[in-house]
Amino acid sequence: MSNQIQIPELDGTSLARYLWRQLTSMRTALILLLLLGVAAIPGSLFPQRTQNPMQVSDYFKNSPEQAEWLDRFWLFDVYGSPWFSAVYILLFISLIGCVLPRTIEHLKNARALPPATPKNLSRMEHFQQWSSNGSELETARAWFKKNRFRVLETEDSISAEKGFARETGNLFFHLALILVLVGISFSSLFGMRGEAILNVGERFVNNVTSYDSLTYGKLYRDSNLQDFMFTADNFVAKYNVLTGAPEDYTLDVSLLQGEKGILEKKTMKVNSPLTIGDTRIYLQANGYSPVVTVVDSQLNVAFQGPVPFLPQDSQLRSIGAIKAPDAEPAVGFVGSFLPTYERDGANGGISVYPEALNPRLLLAAWVGDLGLDSGTPQSVYRIDTSKMQQVGLKALKPGESFVYPGGVITFEGYVQWVNISFVTDPGKKFALLGAIVAIIGLLASLFTRRRRIWIRVGEKVEVAGLAKNAAPGLDEEITEFIQRLKGDK
Repeated sequence: MSNQIQIPELDGTSLARYLWRQLTSMRTALILLLLLGVAAIPGSLFPQRTQNPMQVSDYFKNSPEQAEWLDRFWLFDVYGSPWFSAVYILLFISLIGCVLPRTIEHLKNARALPPATPKNLSRMEHFQQWSSNGSELETARAWFKKNRFRVLETEDSISAEKGFARETGNLFFHLALILVLVGISFSSLFGMRGEAILNVGERFVNNVTSYDSLTYGKLYRDSNLQDFMFTADNFVAKYNVLTGAPEDYTLDVSLLQGEKGILEKKTMKVNSPLTIGDTRIYLQANGYSPVVTVVDSQLNVAFQGPVPFLPQDSQLRSIGAIKAPDAEPAVGFVGSFLPTYERDGANGGISVYPEALNPRLLLAAWVGDLGLDSGTPQSVYRIDTSKMQQVGLKALKPGESFVYPGGVITFEGYVQWVNISFVTDPGKKFALLGAIVAIIGLLASLFTRRRRIWIRVGEKVEVAGLAKNAAPGLDEEITEFIQRLKGDK
């Protein structure tokens, strides 16, 4: 009868300890880091609700069944999904469980003395021996001190070690990754990002309704918004005369902070944001807003004011939509604004320079249901013309009018607009510090050599060394050391 080996079952504590060891291994951390990169890919393939809700709405409209299935797996909100958060949290725990015990152990080793000199130095690398003159230990002690070696001395030998910065840099690199994750977490929980298009001359009041898009962190609240308002007084854009490339953008604003704040004049540039408390305000882009007046068939002013158009190329050829749902009949205009108009035989009207030197407004008039009462979100820059009828086309100079069946639209002129980005990012400092520490740690890990040198003095002097991971350079250091002992240097 053969003997059977009974393998004991793991109890709850043993199983938990085993799972913890697996989770906090470096291999698991690398796998989770790879999974986090893979998990982020759908966020670039599918529109995200936090970034482009209109495109998500179009996805549901065009492919409702596919969109419903994608939404079940959180593919329109990848970075807030349970499965992405699970990978992120597991990676965070794995790094902490992997790095912190190594850090504590490293601190203990860093304060410990080097190991004693081996009995048989002849078995070590770079072994050399010669007759003693009695002063070698004193010379070696001074050389080790000068080169910042940690030493362990006995009556007839010295054991010296250097290069702990290599392991220190490696640990700092991994600790920095944790710090970067902490920074990202803080930004995700307590951060805010918003954007608004502001016409020159308009005022922005920092409340929820003033933003074109606004995204909060999980723990950010409306009450956390800074109390301020500002007016876009003047905007100046400078372009290269030959290429039309932008050279400088400058926005002058009048800023008012708090209930009893003092009006301040501030200047914003692309790389010089305005800072108000924890909020940084960036000047990102600019364009043109044609100013129009729409009069319907009843001679009522159905719409009047500037309408932002979105640039489509480097010469600021812009497109947009003008909607007058209260006109009789309801009308919408699909338009193109050309700052410096020229006629192109192949493409029709084009803009040849981004500054408004010869502006034109090209309009197509559509009469019918604009679809604003359908309950479906609709872009302010587009018109759904599927239930409308085109009734005319016209190119207008400033001051000219376009009479269409049912009314008239007048191109009064234009104003410039600026795109302003508002960012509250409390974790940015942690992430920046983590990135700096990671680079320093990586450099220390790459360029520091861990090595040991031993010397024993009796009738003969014995010298040997050992480099961890066969790091180069030890032979040159041993040569210099021996030359100093022999008095050659």
